[in-house]
Amino acid sequence: MTTTVQPGAITAPAAAPVVLGWFDPGSEAWHAARAQGIGGSEIAAVLGLSPHESAFSLWHRKQGLVGPVEESEEMYWGKEHEPAICRRFAREHPEWAVQGSATYASAGRRWQIANPDRLLYRLADDPDRAQPAALLEAKTARDAEGWGEEGTDQIPVHYRAQCLWYMDVTGARRCWVAVLIAGSEYREYLVEYNAAEAAYMREKAEEFMASLAAGDRPAIDGHTATYQTIRELPDGLDDVDIEIDTQLRDRFHAAQDAAWAAEDELTACKGLLLDEIGTGRRAVCDRERVATRTVRDGKTYQLLPARTRRNAR
Repeated sequence: MTTTVQPGAITAPAAAPVVLGWFDPGSEAWHAARAQGIGGSEIAAVLGLSPHESAFSLWHRKQGLVGPVEESEEMYWGKEHEPAICRRFAREHPEWAVQGSATYASAGRRWQIANPDRLLYRLADDPDRAQPAALLEAKTARDAEGWGEEGTDQIPVHYRAQCLWYMDVTGARRCWVAVLIAGSEYREYLVEYNAAEAAYMREKAEEFMASLAAGDRPAIDGHTATYQTIRELPDGLDDVDIEIDTQLRDRFHAAQDAAWAAEDELTACKGLLLDEIGTGRRAVCDRERVATRTVRDGKTYQLLPARTRRNAR
């Protein structure tokens, strides 16, 4: 499991961030404040690490060619659970003063945006100081896949990128990540600021911002968000034939044949797994979960793989 963006030393910038305002996440004002920059939930897309967004889809959103990401059920419930998760963290850590956060920009890079869930101050510190001692991010997860041993920094890599981005803007040296897994398991992780990783992200972000200014869109990749963006771009239908080259034709035919073969093999494997599971819930191998069987009205409804496509080996 990848847990770092790039290796390097732990340090932190000194400049205090610029407050852009206090906005409700997802509101029009919130989107407007982030429109000309890169936020913490977007840097992972720039790096090619996001399971939800690609550099291609983000580029087109920033250009105003497609609309903002629609709120999913996962996003909705994450927002709903955020206050409760933050309250639990505060109860577990009376040494911290847990405060709300504004939307910030880096003092030297107004396009570098941060909107951390909470700011953390030691009770002995001045609560009006410009830079918090640490940050808090509240997350929800369907299961523990991608989350390592509690107390470590072993979290999904796109969340790590978000934490480092926020620390780079605010000057905080640490970011706590409190996660609610499967609606009932609470865990905490701690990410330390890393100067080399932050510099690498800034470099990639600057390249992305330059591509926006130049009108140079990122390459088309296999991310679902890229395909959905391409589907959304055309407006209308012209009843004409478009000639393509033989290389693209052959690549498409080969991929389609491989997909059909893989689909048949996957269906066969699912059948074998369900046959082995019987009336059980989970398939495991060497104590590692492989798949989970869900049931409705006593019958199998779904067979859910333990691994997602992006962390499959």
